[in-house]
Amino acid sequence: MNTKCGLISFNCFLSTSENREVADEFADIALPDPNLIGIIFKMTIHPSVSSTPFAAINEVSYFKTEQEVLFSMHTIFRIVDTISIDNNNRLYQVELRLTADEDQELRTLGEYIRNETSASTGWERLSKLLVGIGQYEKAEEFFKVLLEQTSDEQKKGLLYNQLGFIREHQRDYEKAIFYYDKSLEIERKTHPPNYSGLVTCYNNIGEVY
Repeated sequence: MNTKCGLISFNCFLSTSENREVADEFADIALPDPNLIGIIFKMTIHPSVSSTPFAAINEVSYFKTEQEVLFSMHTIFRIVDTISIDNNNRLYQVELRLTADEDQELRTLGEYIRNETSASTGWERLSKLLVGIGQYEKAEEFFKVLLEQTSDEQKKGLLYNQLGFIREHQRDYEKAIFYYDKSLEIERKTHPPNYSGLVTCYNNIGEVY
């Protein structure tokens, strides 16, 4: 609940309703289970300043009385406020405002992600992004696929280093050393002895020990 003024994104098509009673019905489903809380997202939309595709689809929706509005995937909102709307802190209303292209923080975040995930292929960029957000298992899957696909020895060295980094952060130190050693072996074969990247390899291994 401490994300006021932060950003939130939904990684799927987002079905919403202009009818508050519809939202209440869905949120109330959580109340019988003491391990769940209900959340109602109240969204403020300014069509004149937003570039996010969304549309009222009540005319084509099966449930026409729901006054459904559909947002495209990965729509980004700013969290305005979070308030409890019952006496037992089991039901909350999160007030959201749809972001626009000129949102400075969103632009800064986008630039940061582009810089952090700069790579030659989409798979490499996605793998680096997954590491950046802590999705280590999924990132490891992608890096292993990239290893199988490449015949470039220098790239293999970098990929083994990334796999070592992942295992180190998962506290699987034995496997981390295995990958770091593979990376070091390749780097020593493909670069001269004074190559600065060797220092990074030795440093990674030293940090694990």
